[in-house]
Amino acid sequence: MLIVAGSDSGGGAGIQADIKAVTAMEGFAATAITALTAQNTLGVHGVVPVEPAFIAQQIEVVLTDIGADALKTGMLHSAEVIETVVASFRKHAPGVPLVVDPVMVAKGGHRLLLSAAEAALRDTLLPMAALLTPNLPEAEVLVGFPVRVEADMRRAAERLSALGAKAVLMKGGHLDGDRVVDLLFQEGRFDRFEDARIPSRSTHGTGCTLASAIAAGLAQKMSLRDAVTRARSYVRDAIATAPGFGGGHGPLNHAVTVRSG
Repeated sequence: MLIVAGSDSGGGAGIQADIKAVTAMEGFAATAITALTAQNTLGVHGVVPVEPAFIAQQIEVVLTDIGADALKTGMLHSAEVIETVVASFRKHAPGVPLVVDPVMVAKGGHRLLLSAAEAALRDTLLPMAALLTPNLPEAEVLVGFPVRVEADMRRAAERLSALGAKAVLMKGGHLDGDRVVDLLFQEGRFDRFEDARIPSRSTHGTGCTLASAIAAGLAQKMSLRDAVTRARSYVRDAIATAPGFGGGHGPLNHAVTVRSG
């Protein structure tokens, strides 16, 4: 599969997390890097964007030689990058299932998507998504209304589906409480996933990891529900066994043994 996203020098999120997650799923990860970040568990300290033409070249040389059974996007940073990625996918990977993780803000609060790019993401990339995986703050930006309770999550998922995403996984980790609820909306129905919250500060890269693990499942021809179930189990185990590195939001244990569900 091909992942188009930014690099995380701390190794916990971004391309580094993506590669580790896909490898744990026994998949093969190729990449097109959209930006370099100077990043650790305390936050993002610098960003150097990659030229869109070079992003397009990375995508083209991978897809025309190796190919891909699934695609995944993470940090895309600007409208020009989003437009470049969309054009590249249309040319070189039509019909290949795409998981879109609409990365907007890093765990420490640093903005990873320019405000001017939000419309491009909503209008051009979102309609290509086989699955969109927003957290609640990201969903609020995309739908334009507050998402604070489970009923809001359902309304937001329906709205994002109406905007063109074939399926939506609403991640409820930002809700208050000792239970975590995620909602998968596809073909007009919801699947609800609920688990006890794991008390941990080692949650850096959970969104990247989850989306890439799901995309690996789609590349392996799993059903979307089964791919989500396996990926959620993997991420929970990776949080529970995290190494505890750093002084802030630490990385997961991406090498944890994968369970089927």
